[in-house]
Formats: sequence, structure tokens, C-alpha cells
Amino acid sequence: MVEPLSREIPVVPEQTALLFIDVQNYNARSDGGEYKANGLTVGQAEVKHEYFFTRLKDVVIPNMQRLQKVCRDKGIEVMYTVIESLTRDGRDRSLDYKITGFNVPKGSWDAMVLDAIKPLDDEIVLPKTSSSVFISTNINYILGNLGVEFLVISGLVTDQCISSAVRDACDLGYLVTLVTDACATYSQERHDTSLSHIKGYCRQRTTAQFLRELDSV
Repeated sequence: MVEPLSREIPVVPEQTALLFIDVQNYNARSDGGEYKANGLTVGQAEVKHEYFFTRLKDVVIPNMQRLQKVCRDKGIEVMYTVIESLTRDGRDRSLDYKITGFNVPKGSWDAMVLDAIKPLDDEIVLPKTSSSVFISTNINYILGNLGVEFLVISGLVTDQCISSAVRDACDLGYLVTLVTDACATYSQERHDTSLSHIKGYCRQRTTAQFLRELDSV
């Protein structure tokens, strides 16, 4: 008997990767380059984006740390993307990033993963210069080499790079789990609307729900 097709399939740890998207100094810290480029001091950035930074500190980063620890303990591959040009002047960036003004120079402090979820020496960090990690990196090739079929996604920001990665991963044949309280954007409304728009492309689980699932496998 052929099993019915479904996205509601529990992950298999040895076929799973946890992917943190763009959790880096550039945009996850109020002294990061994204805010400096817009002429904001640290205090101004924290006031203008109070929801975002509070949500990061109180909910999202602690949940990321929980996910990271349990996945490492379970032998699940933990991977990271960062917005980072391959050059210092950003001439290799996508047209969209050039228009938007995003340039995180190669090897810069802005390009580093946030210390709170700092990668281990042998964990994979992929620099990207597009909204979707599947467009400007070889992540699909790497995931294939790793034998990954289940992709668990967490990161920033929900309605931009997260949404793009979820859709592309789905189209490429991965079973995607989006951890809803381990992602953030600049308002609750934007976050909730994005989750609604991509619910047809992925399973959506809270951190607690996903970790309970891992406990049972």
C-alpha cells in the first residue's frame, strides 16, 4: 500500500538539517550596519524597532539556542546563512541588494553570526547576496551531499528571506518545518501575515512542539 503524500511527517534526525537564516550582527544588533546605513544611532534603532529587538531578546534568540543545542545533541546538521558579499565593495551583489543598499563586506564584523548562536568550528556558514539562500549559494548541492530531506528553518526576517527560503526549499523537494517562534520580523502583523501566506509550503511548529517531536524520535 502506498503511503499518502503529506507534509505532516516527523523529521528523521539523520536526514535533517537545521538552518539559521541571517542571524548576524548586521541586522540582529542595534549597532549593526543595517541601522547605521539608515543613519540611526543605537538608541534610535532600538526605539524605531522596539518590537523587533524585544522579540529577539525575549523569545526568538532563546528559542534558537534551545533548537541549536537539541539538534546538536541529536546529531542533526546545524547550518547558517549570512548576508555577506564575496567582495569588500559588494560588486558581486544581486541587483536587488544593490538597489536596496545592502552590502555586508566580505569578512566584516557585520557578516558574523550572532554570538548567542555562534557556529562550531565545523558547522557550515554560507554567505549569500539574495533573499533566497537557494539563489546565491550552493546550499541545494550541499544538502544533497549531506543526505538531507527534512529542512528546519529559523531566522530573520519572516516575510523576506525566511519566506523565500521556505518556498524554494519546498519547490526543490524538501519537507520543510518552519519554527514559528524562532523567527521574527518588524511587527507581529507582518510575522503573522507571512506565516499565513506560506502555510501551504511547510509545516509550522513552535519551538516547544518541535522539540517534543525530536524527543520522541
